[in-house]
Amino acid sequence: MAGLIALLDDVAGIAKVAAASIDDVTGMAAKAGAKAAGAVIDDAAVTPKYVHGFDANRELPIIWKIAKGSIFNKVVILLPIALLLSAFAPWLISPLLMLGGSYLCFEGAEKVYHAISPHDDPHDHYEGGKGDPSKLEETKVAGAIKTDFILSAEIMTIALNEVTALMAGGALVGAAKYGTEAGVLFVVALAITVIVYGSVALIVKADDVGVAMAKRQTGFVAALGRGIVRFMPGFMKALTIIGTAAMIWVGGNIIVHGLHEMGWHAPYEWIHHQAEAAAQLVPQFAGIASWATTAFFDGILGLIWGLILIPLSEYIIVPLANVTIVPLFAAVKSIFKRSEA
Repeated sequence: MAGLIALLDDVAGIAKVAAASIDDVTGMAAKAGAKAAGAVIDDAAVTPKYVHGFDANRELPIIWKIAKGSIFNKVVILLPIALLLSAFAPWLISPLLMLGGSYLCFEGAEKVYHAISPHDDPHDHYEGGKGDPSKLEETKVAGAIKTDFILSAEIMTIALNEVTALMAGGALVGAAKYGTEAGVLFVVALAITVIVYGSVALIVKADDVGVAMAKRQTGFVAALGRGIVRFMPGFMKALTIIGTAAMIWVGGNIIVHGLHEMGWHAPYEWIHHQAEAAAQLVPQFAGIASWATTAFFDGILGLIWGLILIPLSEYIIVPLANVTIVPLFAAVKSIFKRSEA
């Protein structure tokens, strides 16, 4: 009897440890996901354009295809890479984070530049009736998944960096440490994918729901439906603006912190000083003032860096990638196709 009680006590202890581990994973996943807010908002803002122009009955299937590709990107490709980095090259995390931050700055600055100097974006419209719709759908889905891969890489790198910081100096080592990291990254990957593509599905179908409510109902419900239809275009524009601002702010923040960690402290310390001064001006709203000031100057630096990257990308980075990286990916893809055959 005493042995049974001892066994039950051990089982209860193990259950408590397991529950604590789950709580730790969930808590760290929430914090890591929050750090990736800029990339997440942009992901949600960018994706709807890939279903624009298709029949309403194809919108949700297309979103589902993109979501499955996003899960594959995060879980099958990026999660193992993140664990390998954590195990064998943790020193690479910060440079990769800055590379991703530079991409966010570039994308955000490019959107600002194109807003000032409008141009045609092939993703923004669909010329109905031209070409094979199924092939066009495949092309759009493939393009969306490629875009998602870049944003997912940034999200997973930000999450990995945050998890590494949260676990620094902790008791977990070896397999337990990497198991926890894998668990956190897996939760982040699933949660962010569900949030992003669930939100995209709601956004894309909102106007259809509004039209249906206006046609099939009367009174308040019909008025609400008409209100939804009128509201959605402005909401989409606002979402695009918020997504762009978030990209630039988060990208700038990553660059400033990366430079600080690499030994160039001037930008970080100057912004920190401005944030403290703003907090002292309005002590009753010190936290908000400090955050807003930091975000503002991070955004300004992010925008400047992004604008610098636009000509660098057009005249140096993209041509170099077309000569080196694109043929490499084509060769790898060809090898996989031969092996499948």
